[in-house]
Amino acid sequence: MIYFETCYNRGNESIKSYWKGGNIVNALHRHEEERVEEVLQNLRAKGIRITDTRRAVLSYLVASHEHPSAEKIYRDLLPQFPSMSLATVYNNIKVLIDEGVVSEIKVRNDTTTYFDFMGHDHLNVVCEKCGRIADVDIEVPDLREEAASQSGYQITKTQMTVYGICPDCQKQ
Repeated sequence: MIYFETCYNRGNESIKSYWKGGNIVNALHRHEEERVEEVLQNLRAKGIRITDTRRAVLSYLVASHEHPSAEKIYRDLLPQFPSMSLATVYNNIKVLIDEGVVSEIKVRNDTTTYFDFMGHDHLNVVCEKCGRIADVDIEVPDLREEAASQSGYQITKTQMTVYGICPDCQKQ
């Protein structure tokens, strides 16, 4: 059993994790563990191979209450996966995006792309000045129904980003 510090930060709380038998075992909340396993099961059912790094990237995104960049995920997981490349992180994120599990968030005047686990309906609110990203929990079934009604599409997911100026930047 190898212990390592991980960047699954919640406020000032750093959660200790360890790698055991091909699985990240950490202080994920029970519902987060269930979401990781549900996503992995769906990926397996589609014939997508589950590697240790894919599991780690997914677990990181589920546990993160931030919107990390691929570079941040790479830096934080590298001590546990020294042979992992940044390209591996991007490739795993691309699979998760293609499967509708993760979304990309672009911030104006910032070339970095941030990523968000789409485990529940919510809006991403992005500050146009500092780039801070906040989640706003909101249910959007009416929006989905209206979009389906007007377009004839079968709506499979909803991803919305709202731009504005955060409270800190409003004070400046």
